[in-house]
Amino acid sequence: MSKRPTSRDVARVAGVSQSTVSLVLAGKSEGRVKPETGRAVREAARRLGYRPNLAARNLRLGRTRTVLLVVPTLASPFFGAVYTGAARVAGERGFGVIVHPWNDDAVPARSPIDIEAIDGVLASSIGGGMTGLGDLPLVVMDNDPAGQAPSVNFDVAGGMRSIMGHLHGLGHRRIGHLAAAVDAWTFRVRGEALGPVECRATTAIDVAAARAAALTVLDRPDRPSALVCDDDLIAAGAYKAARHLGLDVPGDLSVTGFDDILVATALEPELTTIRLPAEELGARAMTALLERLDGGIPGDVSLPGELVVRGSTARRG
Repeated sequence: MSKRPTSRDVARVAGVSQSTVSLVLAGKSEGRVKPETGRAVREAARRLGYRPNLAARNLRLGRTRTVLLVVPTLASPFFGAVYTGAARVAGERGFGVIVHPWNDDAVPARSPIDIEAIDGVLASSIGGGMTGLGDLPLVVMDNDPAGQAPSVNFDVAGGMRSIMGHLHGLGHRRIGHLAAAVDAWTFRVRGEALGPVECRATTAIDVAAARAAALTVLDRPDRPSALVCDDDLIAAGAYKAARHLGLDVPGDLSVTGFDDILVATALEPELTTIRLPAEELGARAMTALLERLDGGIPGDVSLPGELVVRGSTARRG
């Protein structure tokens, strides 16, 4: 059986030192190793079939090369996209990602994860406090940027202002708000950005609950001509309420959502909403966390959303 190639073999073939091989293959060569040298090292490793001994390297570094991703739920496709972006960046650096749902209703709670088995934490859209994670490096997503941890957020306020500008441009003045009954920064900001509205009802992020909430603001003579919903699933509930009352969307009622998840194009008519780059959120947050693990101090990031106008909004008749 042929001997497994070592970093010394790669260094010999590439004509560089072993330390240079380590820098290149650990993804830490930018600004320290010439690009052509990096290419030579990677090509030598490919030709030799060299794979770093991660277990030995992790032992030297005192790391497990594992990151914990904390999300409010595993049921939302939004958080699936966040995971995809985070896992892609982590994989490029040889890190693994463990996903754990953290239910705010259970706070305060202790994580069931052995914190000795992880190097850092990404936390997305967590409203309550988190305990049991010790002093692990933390980066938050879609959370209050005023906190101590570096944050990667969406410009949710800008998204809501875009929606209101769109509706005002269509002539709507009586605007209602279906607000998510979730104590989280992102939803507080959405409500604040809307400013005064004709009426407001709160609801769980659930189609049936949103239908019931929408009926309370639509089943009356002075109903709004447009409903702004904090989430696309809430908007789906608003559609159901409108249909129950014999209201046409958008002829009698314009409806908007937020997030642009799959349901937005499954509805008929398709939903006007704010598209949030969830995969980019996960990728940028993982990049920030890896920077922290390397001793850096990442700055806060705000990612813009995009107003996607579809058939659920129309000029007020």
